[in-house]
Amino acid sequence: MIVLLDNRHGGIINGTYQTPGKRSPIWNDGSQLFEGEFNRAIVNGIIEELTKLRIPYDNIAAEYRDVTLQTRVRRANKYGSRNCFYLSVHSNAGGGHGSEIFTSMRNTKSDRIATVFGEEFKREFPNRRLRTDFSDGDLDKEKNFYVLKHTRMPAILTENFFMDNEEECKSILMTREGRLKVIRYHVDAIKRVKQELF
Repeated sequence: MIVLLDNRHGGIINGTYQTPGKRSPIWNDGSQLFEGEFNRAIVNGIIEELTKLRIPYDNIAAEYRDVTLQTRVRRANKYGSRNCFYLSVHSNAGGGHGSEIFTSMRNTKSDRIATVFGEEFKREFPNRRLRTDFSDGDLDKEKNFYVLKHTRMPAILTENFFMDNEEECKSILMTREGRLKVIRYHVDAIKRVKQELF
């Protein structure tokens, strides 16, 4: 099994954030989260752990510039549909709280992968909200996000807490301990996916 990792949005190059928007407010203490930096920190942490576990992966957007959705999907689709899955890592915004896991429309293998990720999220964050939609019998939310709709392999997208929620941003997204927990839940889920679904 190969994990195709997507750290959506650009990083910081020479002190300049590469993606318009996609950042927290500037908090009263002057701190601010840039989503692309957070996404890369999480993906890099996942890569470190997968390397130790000898689980194959590909970081399909390792550049610090903002790689287009079309390029990300084209790079992933070179792997075809066999023995891999696509994982896009994000932080949310819009005034809510908690985390979400998205798949494409319809019941597919992606839904089973998302369920494993949801279970591992609740194990790592038992006192935090997992925002779910059980209307079709499983916990993931379904959207026609470009990377979920156009990839040939199973694909999920995780939204890890809300960067415009000050408590979640400053206690989880901007702390080493919080980031390590986000990394750990993703890695534990990947280990289970490899063992149970591939």
